[in-house]
Amino acid sequence: MAHRKGFDADPRKLLLAGPDFRLDAVDPRSTPGFGHDKAAGQAALGAGSGVLSELQEKLFAESRHGSGISLLLILQAMDTARKGGIVRHVVGTVDPQGVHHHAFKAPTAAEKRHDFLWRIARQLPGPGMIGVFDRSHYEDVLIHRVRGLSATSEIERRYGAISAFEADAVASGTRVVKVMLHISKKEQKKRLTERLNRRDKFWKYAPSDIEERALWNEYQAAYETAIERTSTPDAPWYVVPADRKWYARLAVQEVLIGTLEDMQLSWPPAHFDVEAEKKRLADS
Repeated sequence: MAHRKGFDADPRKLLLAGPDFRLDAVDPRSTPGFGHDKAAGQAALGAGSGVLSELQEKLFAESRHGSGISLLLILQAMDTARKGGIVRHVVGTVDPQGVHHHAFKAPTAAEKRHDFLWRIARQLPGPGMIGVFDRSHYEDVLIHRVRGLSATSEIERRYGAISAFEADAVASGTRVVKVMLHISKKEQKKRLTERLNRRDKFWKYAPSDIEERALWNEYQAAYETAIERTSTPDAPWYVVPADRKWYARLAVQEVLIGTLEDMQLSWPPAHFDVEAEKKRLADS
């Protein structure tokens, strides 16, 4: 298909975390399925923007005529993997009125009085919307496992609870797509260094970034377990190499396009006499 020019296979097949998934087998600098350079990747991203925008508009239009379907993109990554770049350069190319973006922070005292999924359920996208979770309920197994914030038995319960929650969302009409942007430790160091060397990047840096970086191996293990335990046919995980920002953006765009195409969207038919309305307009 035209918008996949440059890919030798559907990126969803190449990036899918299957039953034998191993995070250390994914090269963060690789460009699976795309054997061209950055300039070609950026051109392909620009071409795909129009395709994604039209699909999003069809999704939104269908909801205005009774359709209850939606799409949820869940983004997870180590710091500096540029989740924000995905939001700006991929999702940001569609009509903002059809997007519900939410960045989950540490739960408030009020939120802690509920089950960890309570606040997540409140942010699920409505009919016709593309929802984006910038970090998500997966923080409640990743950080809790690495930092020991919850008992092992509770973390085990949460894997099952997450899968059940996502299955319910899918059954209710929300297509769930989960993306881990996989960055290397070397590339993260380079990006953190840039933040310390540029005045306009200071705001992005926090001393705690170094503390989290010291737990790199533990986080990699936590991600691998979470992905292995919760990647299902209805709510798959895609692990996207993210050292090359242009490839990560292109790959996520293609995953979204492919998923929306699978939803077999179409323009709603007119519920009025088109020719009669043209005449009325001409006579007005």
